Amino acid sequence: MSADAPAFRIPVFLRGEVIEDDWVRFGGRGAPAFEAPDPRKYAEKLPLPSPMAMADLHALPFEEILDVLEALGKALVFEKNRHIQAAYEAGLVAANYPASLLKNSYVGLPFVFARDNVREIAETRIGIDHLEGWVPRTLRDGRVLRVRAFGARALHVPAGNGGLVSAVTIIRNAITKSDAIVKVPSNDPLTAVAIARTLAEVAPNHPLTKHLAVAYWKGGDTGIEERLYRPEHVEKIVAWGGYASVKHVTRYIQPGLEMIALDPKRSATIIGPEAFASEATLREVALRTACDIGVANQEGCACARVVYVLCGTDTDGLARANRFGEAVYEALVGLPEHISTAPKTFDRELRDHLEASRMVEDFYRVIGGERGEGAIVVSQMDEPVDYAAMLSGRVANVVPVDDIARVTDAVTAYTQTVGVYPESLKESLRETLPLYGAQRLTSLGYACHVSVAAPQDAIEPVRRMCKWIVEETCDPADVTPMWRAPAPETTSN
Repeated sequence: MSADAPAFRIPVFLRGEVIEDDWVRFGGRGAPAFEAPDPRKYAEKLPLPSPMAMADLHALPFEEILDVLEALGKALVFEKNRHIQAAYEAGLVAANYPASLLKNSYVGLPFVFARDNVREIAETRIGIDHLEGWVPRTLRDGRVLRVRAFGARALHVPAGNGGLVSAVTIIRNAITKSDAIVKVPSNDPLTAVAIARTLAEVAPNHPLTKHLAVAYWKGGDTGIEERLYRPEHVEKIVAWGGYASVKHVTRYIQPGLEMIALDPKRSATIIGPEAFASEATLREVALRTACDIGVANQEGCACARVVYVLCGTDTDGLARANRFGEAVYEALVGLPEHISTAPKTFDRELRDHLEASRMVEDFYRVIGGERGEGAIVVSQMDEPVDYAAMLSGRVANVVPVDDIARVTDAVTAYTQTVGVYPESLKESLRETLPLYGAQRLTSLGYACHVSVAAPQDAIEPVRRMCKWIVEETCDPADVTPMWRAPAPETTSN
């Protein structure tokens, strides 16, 4: 490949049609150069021409949606799907994942689309009866409400941290019978396109295929976004990603256009003194902690970064914390390659901070990190490192504490997942930590073992993707009409 050749090309998938024309160059200056069809030429073609075009999708029986998604999942087997293989090759260039981790995210795609998995998401997050018809309820005043979940015209801005995000986006859209425009992330350039192309092969001309558009444009291109992000084109914007990208979308929010923000979060870990009951227990807890740190090389919001250990800060407590840090490091570098590896790149500024921490042994003990393989920094006081927000590439900070109150001070509205050991400690914290901002409490070792059937970021995004429509009947024999109601009594002074 010549120096001027693009690293990859991102076609436009336009409701069953694949467009590979009008190429425009993007990237460069340190990022891989790639090409995509001119977004200014195709922006007007991405939205539905009329809301009435949703009628075919709205009429789909839910079992038929399951049939199509199940067939799609079976067609996404990595070894047999050339589109998925191309997405993997592009990801090797564009993403910050080593090959083993990237491939693992694609190998799991058929399981995500499995029939029972999709049914569980729909049932637990919405209720299939609300997707299939009008669900009645008689209220106290005698009126009968009938409520149905309608799909919406949605625009999705998924994150690029792994192929599963695009899969979840397409599944949620299909479950809710919504129309989707998916903006391709530059660090996951071909996954959404690959799934869409496979869908078109499995179900050509099907409503699920005709209600899916996938395209790339540079985030922040107002020439594109001001034409798309309008209530006459889309009703919901589902925005994942960093602070800047989510904040940018808010400029377009207005009556008739709702944003569902899955914005960046930090996570935490809390370990009780029970971890030191025996050497075997210590090693199990260390392995669980290492898993929470190392999954996908600590790229996810749910990954552990600061680990609070209730071991005390006296001499014996610090000795326990340092021993625990050594055990976590040993488990971290020993994780299987499909879970975690030495990072593909290591942040230079973070490396400088690690080296500076090595030089102040009274404050920090740094275990590992000489080869960029990951490291554990054990604070020798009850405070995290001042660069905690930068922790990445399998670098975590163990913080010894005397009291659980020191931990709750660190939980904020930006805290997503809190991994806790033992279970009894989690149960005692579950009524308190949400008041500080924690959004998910889970067993230690399962921070990144996330179920799509659960709420996310303290909201229910699948439920919010729907429009909840009410039809009501008020029989004057049951519901006292306003024109017959007695006038309210007035009092005079």
